[in-house]
Amino acid sequence: MSDPAAARGSRAAADQPRRRYAPRLPPEERRAQLLDAAFAVLAKAELHELSMEAVAQEAGVGKPVLYTVFKTRADLVEALLERERERGLEQVADTLPADLLGADPVTAASATVEAFVAVALENPTRWRLILASPTAAPEEYRAALRSSRTGIFDQAEALVRMGAALDPRWAAMDSGLVTNSLLTVAEMLGRLAVSEPAEYPKERLEAFVRSIVALLGAIP
Repeated sequence: MSDPAAARGSRAAADQPRRRYAPRLPPEERRAQLLDAAFAVLAKAELHELSMEAVAQEAGVGKPVLYTVFKTRADLVEALLERERERGLEQVADTLPADLLGADPVTAASATVEAFVAVALENPTRWRLILASPTAAPEEYRAALRSSRTGIFDQAEALVRMGAALDPRWAAMDSGLVTNSLLTVAEMLGRLAVSEPAEYPKERLEAFVRSIVALLGAIP
């Protein structure tokens, strides 16, 4: 004699949709797919809100697939920050003047800051990640966030040193402190540009930079 309850359970199981399995991909393609998915999630959420479940769902894979590539959420975020830092450096490099000969260093610095704001606005998700404050981020992300700034600082300091060599007014200035000051202003403006675009549109930020340049140019 058949068991009615067992029969109903079998029919219910048969009616459920089969679990969708992600197609196999080469390791590098899978890694890129998952990083793209994490990036897409962060376009709609803050870094501390990122979850492995959301990334797996965005990628259309099961969590076991995700965990075979990234063992922890921290590993995923570190890889994403490294990738976006490299892409951000390429963007920044395109805005830096290749040659300062004949250019006023103060004016060149202002043009660079303005270009940086424009770059941040081109890809706000990337720059929200790069410009996230390490002290405000979860502990597991802080080292990766600090690392993401190193290359940008080195490149900016090289520009400051070049300008100091061409203008006696800058010769006695500490290049490290000047670079930190410029980056602090640029990061502040970039952060405002991507987090509060209605309150701080590009035109307002550029006008602020030009006013600073005018003040610096007036100093004998």
